[in-house]
Amino acid sequence: MTMVSTDGNGDSHKFNKYAAASSVVASLICIIFGYDTGVMSGAMIFIKEDLKIDDVEIEILAGILNVCALLGSLFAGRTSDFIGRRYTIVVSAIIFLVGAVLMGYGPNYPVLLAGRCISGIGVGFALMIAPVYSAEISSAKARGLLSSLPELCISLGILSGYVSNYFFGKLTLKLGWRLMLGVAAIPSFVLVFAILKMPESPRWLGMQGRLGEAKRTLLLVCNSEEEAERRCRDIRVAAGFDENTKEEFVKPAHNSRGKGVWKELLLRPTPAVRRILIAAIGIHFFEHAVGVEAVILYGPRIFKKAGVKSKDKLLLATVGVGIIKTIFILIATSLIDRVGRRRLLLISTSGIVAALAVLGFSLTMVENSKTELLWALTLSIVSTYAYVAFFNIGLAPVTWVYSSEIFPLKLRAQGMAIGVAVNRLMNALISMTFISIYEAITIGGAFFMFCGISVVAWFFFYFLLPETKGKPLEEIEALFSKGSKRKNYADIETQTVNNG
Repeated sequence: MTMVSTDGNGDSHKFNKYAAASSVVASLICIIFGYDTGVMSGAMIFIKEDLKIDDVEIEILAGILNVCALLGSLFAGRTSDFIGRRYTIVVSAIIFLVGAVLMGYGPNYPVLLAGRCISGIGVGFALMIAPVYSAEISSAKARGLLSSLPELCISLGILSGYVSNYFFGKLTLKLGWRLMLGVAAIPSFVLVFAILKMPESPRWLGMQGRLGEAKRTLLLVCNSEEEAERRCRDIRVAAGFDENTKEEFVKPAHNSRGKGVWKELLLRPTPAVRRILIAAIGIHFFEHAVGVEAVILYGPRIFKKAGVKSKDKLLLATVGVGIIKTIFILIATSLIDRVGRRRLLLISTSGIVAALAVLGFSLTMVENSKTELLWALTLSIVSTYAYVAFFNIGLAPVTWVYSSEIFPLKLRAQGMAIGVAVNRLMNALISMTFISIYEAITIGGAFFMFCGISVVAWFFFYFLLPETKGKPLEEIEALFSKGSKRKNYADIETQTVNNG
């Protein structure tokens, strides 16, 4: 374990390799989810032709994943409080494995839909647990980067799904789409065993009163004994124990495994917890209300409406979406701990508004023209890529980083579960209604609608989301206390200017 310089809080200025490796392995579960999302955009073209299903059945197939993910996320919160963060990731991988096998078999629409439903439950587990685990195992200085790894893995998964579409699409109709969907079983199987090599979250161990195990884990994921002791002391205080106790095990509170958490979150929240819940629900709502699922899942249809005709070119244009998404997520991971969550979010949302306005305009021009407009086709593709870039440099990673770090320790898993449930609900709503929406108000009109929603999102983020950059998890609740937000905004702006 390498000793490095620390700041006044005892936090290392360098990343701990063990913490980083653990976060990477935990985040790999999100690659499978990303792959399922990306591969379905192209697979739907072949499934519709092979199984002879209509647009309504395609919408259900696309959206049912997120309906089931909503249910999965609600179960995942309580599950992770009961069996731990690490074993919840194992459960998620097993669920993905079963779903992938069923979809790969897929002799008919009902079996395919059942496999998609099972995978959806796995998605709910993965999206709740991966950011929470990464946030709880990382230091305050590295938390933004490590907590954004799940979103990076989703992007890599989506890109691999698009590439899979292109290559498996060259096989026979009956074999190609089944291999696209079934191949996800392989990483799911491998991941079950890889996860067992990871440490448990020290904060979950502390909540269970297993303070000795928590301290030993912290010694592995911290770069100095001083940092480990400080973080262990913070965990003891957050869990309601004497901060100076040296006991290996202390009997935990009655709600250490998630009992009574829903009452504290929904029925009798403190003012700070109420503001935290509003922030978490709001950011998850707007992540999908701005229309990203329309672009990711229905990319080929958008490019077809814009004037791209052949299947190969449609799939290649969609691969471009995956590449742009991955590049800008990588850029975001390097910026999120330096620029801050709030500033990155506002810049991102501003760009989304502009890109959606241009996309709505160009698609409207294409749709109302009797001749092929090359400039409008080009503008549609460029604005789609710009939208994906702006979305992934801010709103995509910040949603998961922010919501995984703002809840108090005992409320974190189930609070995050509520956020993920809202996220999946909006995802399902867009997935299952986008075709109907653009048929009712035109495809250009649909993106003008998303543009208007994005403007509302910008104001929500500006007024209700304080900066959390560099704050220990145990101190973040105070940011949402009345009167602290204005001071926090000013402090962050001053720090940013002083840091250049």
